[in-house]
Amino acid sequence: MAKSKAPRAPSAAQCPTPDPHNPAMPGQVVLVMQGGGALGAFQAGVYQALHEAGVEPDWVVGTSIGAINGALIAGNPPAQRLARLQQFWQCVAGGCAAVSRSWPWLPNLATVSFGVPGFFQPNPLAWLGPHREVEIEHAAYYSTEPLRRTLTELTDPDCLADPQIRLTLGAVAVRSGQMRYFDSRHEALGLDHVLASGALPPAFPAVIIDGEPYWDGGIYSNTPIEVVMNDNPRRDSIIFAAELWQQEGTPPNSIHQVISRQKDIQYASRGESHTLRQQEIHHLRHIVRALGDLLPDTLKQQDDVRELLSWGCGTVMHIVPLRAPVLPDEDHTKDIDFTAQGIEARWRAGYEQGQAALTRAAWRTPFDQDAGILVHA
Repeated sequence: MAKSKAPRAPSAAQCPTPDPHNPAMPGQVVLVMQGGGALGAFQAGVYQALHEAGVEPDWVVGTSIGAINGALIAGNPPAQRLARLQQFWQCVAGGCAAVSRSWPWLPNLATVSFGVPGFFQPNPLAWLGPHREVEIEHAAYYSTEPLRRTLTELTDPDCLADPQIRLTLGAVAVRSGQMRYFDSRHEALGLDHVLASGALPPAFPAVIIDGEPYWDGGIYSNTPIEVVMNDNPRRDSIIFAAELWQQEGTPPNSIHQVISRQKDIQYASRGESHTLRQQEIHHLRHIVRALGDLLPDTLKQQDDVRELLSWGCGTVMHIVPLRAPVLPDEDHTKDIDFTAQGIEARWRAGYEQGQAALTRAAWRTPFDQDAGILVHA
């Protein structure tokens, strides 16, 4: 993938509470990645920019393709992470035909018909018809066994089970319909957790974990940033949010455009509204903390008062949105655009946006200490 001169790292002298792993940052570094299939090459480019600047995430949160990228990062030592990401994306681009002006639909037809090397392949049981009952882990048009083999080669199981950085993967329980975040802070993670997070129905089959079937977390919430803002205990954070879908867009004028716009809105997953709500909550937490500072020490020592004051905090979270651009002529099939051209363009866009964000270092500018959560758009 494209490489250019790395940006100068931010100055640690200007950061009052540095992260021990990233001294130039005023808090833990979190990389949050949405689901979006082939669009996930953008996230790999973002990571490359961070990696080359010497900024490794302390915590990676991902759903679907974000979970796959997250596993490739957390499931390897720092020196091998970028190479493993490159190997994965080169692998999945290897079987896609080049885009032709005469037949622009040909790569998508190949993907739908034959799958993607190292990722998924047609499921023969699906040929029996959509009404044929099979076990839930086979009720899908494709099999993701190729992905399991690829990740087996590209990740260290010991490193994935006990990563040097925290890893959180979002999936939805099929029975309850509730979101679940598998978190390396609380349990050992493996490839089943990664595949469950990327099990988008009806294309990909559910994955059974501890007797329960799970699907892609993106069908419930494709923007897993809320898990960071709800974390307990909370920490000062720099959150790089690699977003793959367009929250805003122009009104469509054809059925084809309608399908594309609907897909963008669905998988953008109300990320902005989630953040606005969390900003209100965190502002109230700061108010609780400020009120607590006004109480006499004798009152603050009472159990009931101490419990109430525990709802307050003074942490500051900086959100840095990094949004995948709209490429020329892309449509609702952009998430299956596994052509080398598409992957290269999105990787480069993520890399350039990551470089720009690190150079700008908006988290170092003056801000309202009572804000709690700041968005540096």
